[in-house]
Amino acid sequence: MWGAGKAHGATVWIPPLGFEDWVNHPFFVMEAETSEFEAHPGRGRFNAAFFHLMDGYINWHVRKHKQAVYVDLPRTVVEIGSGVGANFRYMQPGTKVIAVEPNPYMHRSLRLAAERHEIDLEIRDVAGERIDLPDSSADAVISSLVLCTVADPSQVVSEVHRVLRPGGRYSYLEHVAAQERTLTRGVQRAVRRPWAWVFEGCSCERDLESVIRSAGFSSIENRSYRIHSPFVPFNTHITGTAVA
Repeated sequence: MWGAGKAHGATVWIPPLGFEDWVNHPFFVMEAETSEFEAHPGRGRFNAAFFHLMDGYINWHVRKHKQAVYVDLPRTVVEIGSGVGANFRYMQPGTKVIAVEPNPYMHRSLRLAAERHEIDLEIRDVAGERIDLPDSSADAVISSLVLCTVADPSQVVSEVHRVLRPGGRYSYLEHVAAQERTLTRGVQRAVRRPWAWVFEGCSCERDLESVIRSAGFSSIENRSYRIHSPFVPFNTHITGTAVA
């Protein structure tokens, strides 16, 4: 079916926009961020409160995957984007966590979670693109739901690889772009702009498996899965372990 329009007093016929045309329209397209993370006073506080309140619900959806990928963590762990401390429940009491968390509005909940789970917490208020740790200094690095938000995920994973000792492991759980020409992928495109604005740069359209596979790890075990939550753009995930 064709739409009718007016041009200089004459009727013209305009082909309608299909779903793919709409979601690829410039209005919905957001330019890639190039700067490092800067916390917004309003959205920073909102996200700290949101993830604190939603911690149990999100964990319910991903707990079995985290239990598998975070098994047998050592007594010292580097965590990229620790947020509100959602992963402390998977660590032994007394574990030392070097938390790379540049959002200051997360720090209060992070400290409270560390007290609750008896974690020895050290917060590094730096971006993941420039981890302030020496080369080959860590046995384990973890992340969950953070590579979606960093400005340069390739640089962050390169930094993870740099700080790991040979044989050290990077354990991750991240949400990623859905397969092309699926409803979920269309929704991810359609909401990309407001989603990134609300969640401080978060992209639901990244191919993070390729990013991790390009970082020079000696071996990678990766698994894709889907959760079933009302937050449709967030529902496609990967989890795995990469060995330096």
